[in-house]
Amino acid sequence: MNYSSRLLENAVDEFARLPGIGPKTALRLALHLLRQEEADVKRFSESVLKLRTDIKYCTECGNLSDDQLCPVCLSEKRDRGLICVVEDTRDVMAIENTSQYYGLYHVLGGLISPMNGIGPSDLRIDMLIKRVKESGIKEVILALSATMEGDTTIFYIYKKLKVFDITLTTIAKGISFGGELEYVDEVTLGRSILSRVPYENSLFK
Repeated sequence: MNYSSRLLENAVDEFARLPGIGPKTALRLALHLLRQEEADVKRFSESVLKLRTDIKYCTECGNLSDDQLCPVCLSEKRDRGLICVVEDTRDVMAIENTSQYYGLYHVLGGLISPMNGIGPSDLRIDMLIKRVKESGIKEVILALSATMEGDTTIFYIYKKLKVFDITLTTIAKGISFGGELEYVDEVTLGRSILSRVPYENSLFK
């Protein structure tokens, strides 16, 4: 594509680096910004920069937060004997949108994937074990995507946690294999959490 401006080309190239953004969409976004007031564009750019420089990871659960502890971990209304293990912040948002879960979370930061060079030590699994050991947790819900990587991660965590006197459950199979939690509708996801089952039940089917 021929550009009349190097500045425009650079902006398009940066937009095109975003997931799901092709060159044509990137050009539309760049041209859209050119039509906006300078103050609006400045506010946009500053918000993106602050996202990168100021955002934190909750020291308790690993969720994205503005402070050392996220609002969920700070809330006195949450059930502190219940932890829902998820892959990333998108899953926390999806589950929170169901308004059917009132426990805490533990964000792993990914899934075990040998093909991509991601092993257990690359995730926050050791932190999960520490929380279970020290925080009086009674139940751990393994709410990971119904994929090969998700199942592998669930089984690994199960082997690490089964020595503790806790209940290990998984969300009900209302989510098809290969499905990721962030794309499941709120009603289905909410029902899957409420209808969770002991993980051991799925090992022998």
